[in-house]
Amino acid sequence: MLQTLQNSIIFPFLSSPKCHTRAQPHFFLKNSFCFSITTLSISHNVITFPKRSDAYCAFDSSLGHSNISRSNSLSEKEKQGKKQQKKRVAKKEHHLWKSRDSAQSGQKALNLIRIVSQLPNEKEAVYGALDKWTAWETEFPVIAAAKALKILRKRRQWLRVIQVAKWMLSKGQGATMGTYDTLLLAFDMDHRVDEAESLWNMIVHAHTRSVSKRLFSRMITLYDHHHLPEKIIEIFADMEELQVKPDEDTVRRVANAFRKLGQEEKCKLVRKRYGLKWKYIHFNGERVKVRTEAWEEEDPFRS
Repeated sequence: MLQTLQNSIIFPFLSSPKCHTRAQPHFFLKNSFCFSITTLSISHNVITFPKRSDAYCAFDSSLGHSNISRSNSLSEKEKQGKKQQKKRVAKKEHHLWKSRDSAQSGQKALNLIRIVSQLPNEKEAVYGALDKWTAWETEFPVIAAAKALKILRKRRQWLRVIQVAKWMLSKGQGATMGTYDTLLLAFDMDHRVDEAESLWNMIVHAHTRSVSKRLFSRMITLYDHHHLPEKIIEIFADMEELQVKPDEDTVRRVANAFRKLGQEEKCKLVRKRYGLKWKYIHFNGERVKVRTEAWEEEDPFRS
């Protein structure tokens, strides 16, 4: 039989007058530390600790309350600290197929230019070499290809610009306004007006409401270089329909196109409606604000 020790030699503090029986957790104060104890049972000189006990040792609240509250507050702070550590050590997720890594993109672009520069001007040879360039890539190197286009544009290698840009678009990559602008400029410099016109029709059909002023200006400049005033008027009509305000250079080219077609009234109307009212010139080393030519002609107060 297990015998319960309440007043024993092992625990003499249980015999104090403050000890009495309750069905609650048991606490006692020893060396300014708070302990939770249970009733001991002994059988054949073996001490066992049951899960619950009825012995309760009360103590003065003035001595033990501060230690209990301090221990509780410390335990709460430790828990909060552990939670913060767990949040900080959160695992990072890497998405292989959604990333756009720009590492070593400059070296890749130079490698592309070196490969293309050594090829003959044949579509199959160029496309095959470019396909090999991307064979071991986990995703299409858009950044490297865009940098290569920019370098080729600065070097004025318009044929290579056309080849690389067409290859990108055939892969469904790089269909941006910047790529379209570079390709239209290359068509202009390489005297490929028909290809530029077909590309422009595709852009207008696919991006009717989002064609930028820059692309409109690029097409008007292309037609102006190749002396096609009728085409300039058509592009300008599309700009007015889409409510795209032309810049000063575009206004000047459109006005010159109307003048070449013998339509002076429309030329003056375009300059007055879209041209700047004032312009700045340098006179005697100073920047002077003066009226533009179109507004000088229509000024009723001019002497």
